This record gives sequence, C-alpha cells and structure tokens, in this order.
Amino acid sequence: MAQTFSLSAAARTLSLRSIFVAGEEANYVTFCKLRWPQTNGEASCPFCGSLDPYAIKARRRFECSGCGRQFSVTSGTIFHSRKKSFTDLLAALCIVLNAAKGVSALQLARDLKCQHKSAWILAHKIRQALAAEIADAKLSGEVEIDGMYTGGKIRPANLKENRIDRRLAPAQTGARRVVIALRARKGRTRTFVGKHEPETVEIVRRVVLRGSTIIADEAAHWDVLPAHFSTQRINHSIAYSLDGVSTNQVESFFSRLRRMIEGQHHYVSPQYLHQYAAHAAWLEDHRKLDNGAMVQRGLGLSLNHPKSANWCGYWQRSAKR
Repeated sequence: MAQTFSLSAAARTLSLRSIFVAGEEANYVTFCKLRWPQTNGEASCPFCGSLDPYAIKARRRFECSGCGRQFSVTSGTIFHSRKKSFTDLLAALCIVLNAAKGVSALQLARDLKCQHKSAWILAHKIRQALAAEIADAKLSGEVEIDGMYTGGKIRPANLKENRIDRRLAPAQTGARRVVIALRARKGRTRTFVGKHEPETVEIVRRVVLRGSTIIADEAAHWDVLPAHFSTQRINHSIAYSLDGVSTNQVESFFSRLRRMIEGQHHYVSPQYLHQYAAHAAWLEDHRKLDNGAMVQRGLGLSLNHPKSANWCGYWQRSAKR
C-alpha cells in the first residue's frame, strides 16, 4: 500500500524533493483527502451528492452508483480538465507559494518542464483560487488604506534631448492603474484595481464594517471619510509614524507587490493586475505560516474552487478570435 504523503502543519518545511520522492500515488491520496476532508478522502459525487461511488482504479476515476456519471478528484475544481500529473500540480503549488515575491511563468515552465502557456495558465488558476478565500470578506477594527500606482509609462528615449517628462499625460500609454489596498490590523488584506485612487472612498464604504477606524495618509480625497468612520490621518511629509498612527502595514504589502512586479514579472497587464495583487496579499497575510501549511491551504482552496470560466480553455478561445 502506498505511503500517504502528509502536508502536516507540524512540518516546518516542505521541499520539492519530498513531493517527488513521495510519488504519484501518495500525492493522489493527498488530493483526495483535501477534496473530501469530511470523509477522510472517500469520494462523493459532485453531480448528485451520492456517497456511494465506486473507484475505477486503473484510471484514478470514480463512477457514481446513483447518477452513473464518472468524475475524478479534480472534476469541477480549478484543476478541471487537467493534463498534468498530481505530482506536477503539487510541485507547482509548492513553487508558487514558496516564492515570497512571486515566480514568473517562464521560471515555472522551466521547473515543470512544460510550455510557457501551460505554466502561465496554471499560475493564474492558483491565484484565482487564493483570491477566492476572502472574496466577500468584510474588514473591521483598525483598517489602513492606501493606493499604489503602477504601469503605463513609456520607455525613455535614448538621446537626452528627445526625452520627455514621463509623468505627463502624453507620456502615458493608458495602462496606468492604481492598486487599492485595505488592510485590517491583525486581519486580512483586500485589494482592488482602479484608474484613480479616489475610487477607494466608495470601496471603503462597501467593504469596511461600521464602527471601524480608518487610518489614511494626508491625501485630500480621504477628507470625506470622517463623515462615515472614525478616522486617523498621518501626514507623510512630516512623519511615517506618529503617536501610533501609520499606514506601515499597507505599505509593507505594497513593497511586496512592487518587488513581485518589478523583480519577477517585469510587466503586468492591467487586465490581470487584480490577480497579482490578490496573490501578493495572500502571501502577506499568511507569511507566518510554514510553507507546508501554506501549500496545504492553497491546495484545499484550489480543490474547493469551482471550474474557472476565465482560464479553462483560455488558449483555445484565443485561437478562435
């Protein structure tokens, strides 16, 4: 009988070597246990809910005795219609979540020995599953808010006399976006993407619970917040932290996101910037977990996330355009 590969939170580290040494069967058992934790890995039908499917062991699939439909451990999840082995999927999760500042799709493709397209889609599927963990969460307590602008600048000209001020509107490409972050102290981080930072005001009213305290910088568009919340302000031209008032925690998140974009991805499309921001926020919120617990949590989220309408068949749709 194959030895079950355990992703125990008691283990302080999880290495790629241990994933590959465990083997395909042990990693498959891990997938089953995290897909059906209530029954300790015993399958239940995702179509009719029957608890009496029988296993087709030669294909690692199941057939439901109730509705007669076949399914696998990844059917209807973010890994729906997977082509990769369970070992490769687990290794991909380990690589993506081990990287504190993210990992490029090109590097992931080299590590998994697959096409860049496959690695890019797989990474985005993982990011979508991570983001779903707090998709509808409300923040409370002391909540820091701020925005970080990224992208949209043109490459400077070679000759000095041909260079222009890249801060001006004619020197922008239209791809400039602001990542808006709301971070609860001793809580979670919610991220949004917009074109202008003042859009945050409406987001705050929608996401932050009444009775919370908002902590913001000196920007004028935050002046309307005291009408709805208890508000503390810090003027960064005077100090970054004063009498316990600061936005240092949200700035810590922005530091991670900047290094992720500039150091790993180099360019992020505005269309997908929200997923990279959510990925950085998830890493920031779970930074105190050991990597084994992070991979276990990430795999559980992936196996409980429905099939992705955005990423399943992405390249096939692109080819038809």
